[in-house]
Amino acid sequence: MRLRLVHTLSLLLLGVILTSVLAFGGLLAWNLRSGFNDYLSARDTERLEQFATLIAERAQGSGGLAALRNGDFDLRELLEEFAQRQGLARAAGPESSAAFLPRPGNALNLPPPGMGMPPGPPPGAPGLPAPPGPAGADGFASRIGVYAPDGRLLLGVPVDPNQTGAIARPVMIEAKRVAWVRMRPVPLAPDAVEAAFLRRQYLGIALLAGVLLALGLLAARGLSGRWIRPLLAIQDATARIARGELTMRLPATRGDEIGDLMRNVNSMAEGLERLEGARRRWIAEISHELRTPLTVLRGEIDALAEGVRPLTQEAAASLREEVLRLSALVDDLHLLAMADLNALPCYFQECDAVQLVQRVQQRFERRAGALGISLEIGTPGEGTLPVYWDAQRMEQVLSNLLDNSLSYTDAPGHIRVSLERRQDRVCMLVDDSKPGVPAADLGRLFDPLYRTDAARGRHRGGSGLGLAICAALVRAHAGQIIASASQLGGLSILVDMPVSAEEPR
Repeated sequence: MRLRLVHTLSLLLLGVILTSVLAFGGLLAWNLRSGFNDYLSARDTERLEQFATLIAERAQGSGGLAALRNGDFDLRELLEEFAQRQGLARAAGPESSAAFLPRPGNALNLPPPGMGMPPGPPPGAPGLPAPPGPAGADGFASRIGVYAPDGRLLLGVPVDPNQTGAIARPVMIEAKRVAWVRMRPVPLAPDAVEAAFLRRQYLGIALLAGVLLALGLLAARGLSGRWIRPLLAIQDATARIARGELTMRLPATRGDEIGDLMRNVNSMAEGLERLEGARRRWIAEISHELRTPLTVLRGEIDALAEGVRPLTQEAAASLREEVLRLSALVDDLHLLAMADLNALPCYFQECDAVQLVQRVQQRFERRAGALGISLEIGTPGEGTLPVYWDAQRMEQVLSNLLDNSLSYTDAPGHIRVSLERRQDRVCMLVDDSKPGVPAADLGRLFDPLYRTDAARGRHRGGSGLGLAICAALVRAHAGQIIASASQLGGLSILVDMPVSAEEPR
């Protein structure tokens, strides 16, 4: 079964949220329990120190360690006095000291009031065991033991000093340690107040984790849906574009990376639509351009074959002219095809750009004069401009530009060619007088077989490949060619070339 992206994203987000919530909840619970244990330990330590001070005061007035050893102290009385010092007995009566005092017959196995002492060791005898304190209290009285310096138990219950959480404080009389008071750690009974407090905190943490997980699940579903819906739209759009529906467009209203992707898909569709239109127009234009000279050839050959026209020198020259025109058209098409494949052959060598322009000028001066168009050439004042070009290809570029200007410039007109160097670039500008080219057509002048529908139309002649060939040759020299409106009223074409074009592109 294929796992959809929406499920993957939802599970991923939910897993991250679950991990975060569990980690946070576990850390909070551990910190709560650890802090609560530290609180209990600190509370016991403080109370034990106060109780050790009380024992020291009573022992100092009763004979010190000897009084402790002789059993002159009653642990119940000490605990009652300690409870009074803590303010419990005065604040709420005798019942408030239950946390400190063992119940009759419980902590120290003492008889209830009004009953005689049982036989056996006297109250407070060493080593006398005591069960846990009363329910709901921390059993303070059932967790302490008073020890002599030699380790003998004097009062209370036995306390292992090595037990985890056990604490001890000295009983000091005149800067001398006369005894030790030890205390067991507090046992948390299931129904104790402390245990109930921890349970409430753990329950709150669990409920909070559940709420966060539910919110995380809703957020994961919403976010995954917000991400998946545009991706599904992109998937559908690309599938339709692959089937040939090039007019398909996506609503690119998002401002994130997915919106950029949708806009890129729209740009791709627009580019494919333009390429498809250019391909269809290219096929139609090529077939038309090839059909024209072939039709003329066929007509003249049929006339010769049927004897309508005699085979004279004039007829042979006419046939040769049509064949040359057809051959030139095929050569141009082949050159453009090689340029599209990045396989256009160029042979670079040192040459002079000024001489190149002058040679082309000489070839076109007579034709320009016959058409009533003046041809002006402007070159750098130095008289030379060394470059590293394919001189034959660049002469072809300039020849095509001048041929285009002479074909479409009205007489009397003017054509100006200027050449200048700008740092490591060489700029060649060809301006002609009116008629001009509509601004909407300037960007398409270098498309193969493209002609404008206005003044520079098909009735002026030409195959429509000249400017496309210029663009291909300029690109092969790592340059750029730009068409714009001329200050003379016609068309201006700028050829921007590097001085040294060692690697054709």
